[in-house]
Amino acid sequence: MSDAGGGRARLIGAGLAVLALLGAAAFLPVTDWLLAFVGWVRGLGAVGVAVYALVYIVATVLMVPGSILTAGWGFLYGPLWGTVFCSPVSVIAATCSFLLGRTLARDAIASRIEGNAKFAAIDRAIGKDGLKLITLLRMSPAFPFALGNYALGLTSVKTTHYMLGSWLGMLLGTFLFVYLGSLVGDVAELASGTSEGGGAKAVLLGVGLVATVVVSVVVTRTARKALAEIVEE
Repeated sequence: MSDAGGGRARLIGAGLAVLALLGAAAFLPVTDWLLAFVGWVRGLGAVGVAVYALVYIVATVLMVPGSILTAGWGFLYGPLWGTVFCSPVSVIAATCSFLLGRTLARDAIASRIEGNAKFAAIDRAIGKDGLKLITLLRMSPAFPFALGNYALGLTSVKTTHYMLGSWLGMLLGTFLFVYLGSLVGDVAELASGTSEGGGAKAVLLGVGLVATVVVSVVVTRTARKALAEIVEE
């Protein structure tokens, strides 16, 4: 099988796997399982940090919605230590998905954009200004976290820029979710979102909306500039 054919097969396989995971999440009691897991970890002491981190990484790779697990860090360890634990683990989890996406489908995507100047320009722009763009994307609520990890793996952004940009861009949101989790008094409240963080949520939403506008402008300008450079070459 040719490289292009192999890349296409991996891409199709990855797409089917995504559909299967989304279908499973829709019919399985994932939320109940997550809440039960958080309650169970609460009695594990220091060992619970490692167990929770491992499950958090696996859940992210499987594209399980992470809001409950992120808030769970705060519920289990408080706002300070919850953020200290969650922040690096979330970046590691995102990077695992990113590298899987790059391994499974990057070659197939690269072969397709080779002959398309506009797509090549966008890919080149992300590779050139990856740190800035990833940071802004991670601040935007319009950009999905779990699926976005795989999608960004299809671009030419450097892995180091992806990791640093993800950490910087997700830090505020991570702290907010962890803080809200620290306010709840019962595991069930993690699912309902019951907390006293209405004002904090509004601040995060405002910052996220601004980031969405900024990232749209930055992506458009950098892609246009990269396209002009390609045309000149």
